[in-house]
Amino acid sequence: MTIDIAAADKLLPTTRGVRKRMDFTRPVEPAVITQCVEVAMQAPYGTQNWGIHFIGATKPDVKMQIAELYRKACHPYLDGLAAKAGDGRGDKQKGKGVGLYRWQADTLHDMPALVIVAMEGRLEEQPVAAMAGKFGGALPMAWSFMLALRAHGLGSCWTTLHIYEEAAVAQALGIPDNVTQTVLLPVAYYTGDDFRPATRPPAGDYIHWNRWGDHGSPSG
Repeated sequence: MTIDIAAADKLLPTTRGVRKRMDFTRPVEPAVITQCVEVAMQAPYGTQNWGIHFIGATKPDVKMQIAELYRKACHPYLDGLAAKAGDGRGDKQKGKGVGLYRWQADTLHDMPALVIVAMEGRLEEQPVAAMAGKFGGALPMAWSFMLALRAHGLGSCWTTLHIYEEAAVAQALGIPDNVTQTVLLPVAYYTGDDFRPATRPPAGDYIHWNRWGDHGSPSG
């Protein structure tokens, strides 16, 4: 199979977190979400990691429950970010984004669909290796799901603040006690098609060859 490198190079760096460009008026067909999940389930995973679930909320009352729980955790968090940015203790870039993040929280219930990616098993007091292995099964599927959405003209945005209210969210959605939520993805068709790669630091500054801090040649 020949990979269209140009298409892949456009898809990967332009799968952005979409917020204000979400189309609240256009329904998202369950069949499209199912098709994207089928693609996502082809992501790599460890042999002990099967048991990844996608829980979609599309009914207005269910979305409102999730959104209210999200806001319960989100607004205090954003207040803290704004305060720290204001007195110089925090990340000024995050401080600038508080208004956008707050807008997303306030309009979350208007999203056509909310999708939570979850995995069987609990990780409380587990060693880091166990957590890495479990999340290593769920998170690649979540990212593949986002890529599949983008390819179908839908946007999403990675967020995890709902996990501060995980038990209440689980109760609202009937998620069993032995299932761990990993990420919440608002899903909607987006407006326009001019997504561009974000500004990022040079990759070379974050690649270490053979020893931490060595950014030179891998064979040097």
